[in-house]
Amino acid sequence: MLFETIVVGPLGVNCFILGDKQSNEGIVVDPGADCEMILAAVREFGLKVKYIINTHGHFDHIGCNRTLKEKTGAQLLAHKEDVPFLVNAGRSAQKYGLNVEDSPEPDAFLTDGMKLAFGRREIEVLHTPGHTQGGCCLYLANEKLLITGDTLFADSVGRTDLPGGDHGQLIDSIQKKLMPLPDDTIVWPGHGPSSTIGQERRFNPYLNE
Repeated sequence: MLFETIVVGPLGVNCFILGDKQSNEGIVVDPGADCEMILAAVREFGLKVKYIINTHGHFDHIGCNRTLKEKTGAQLLAHKEDVPFLVNAGRSAQKYGLNVEDSPEPDAFLTDGMKLAFGRREIEVLHTPGHTQGGCCLYLANEKLLITGDTLFADSVGRTDLPGGDHGQLIDSIQKKLMPLPDDTIVWPGHGPSSTIGQERRFNPYLNE
């Protein structure tokens, strides 16, 4: 499987490009900014993008939704609870002095337990509210890979002081949905370095309070 990380935008979002090398079908997760750089990578890898997936709706993770959708014809997927963030991204970004294009509404909604296939690969959606009410993680069991958005970071967790945030709910989501996964599952967060479930279970201070 192809797995590529591109750090985009002034807030350093990890945008992920995943592809099945046999079929050349792929997905793009959290295309937050630097649209041409993401599209150049897609072209370089020869991928037909099937899905654009947002782990949550904050403006720094969705800024290239419209451009990628128009250029690739891919379906846009996000949780219904975060649609207000998507369609008002420009207004939110202006509060931080940034210019972001509003996202179109999703073509379909992510739901807990949903399975999404691209080529021979399959992603399971894990709804993990707390950072936002629509926050989701993406789990590829066969690849032992988990994309956590802003739910779980290396040695940290997502902030919960923004609209829709709830710290207790976030910790509950992580404990119930993510910590049961195998220790050697690689955690790829929305910002910063990767980790593993085992590492976070043992040493993440927010999970061992």
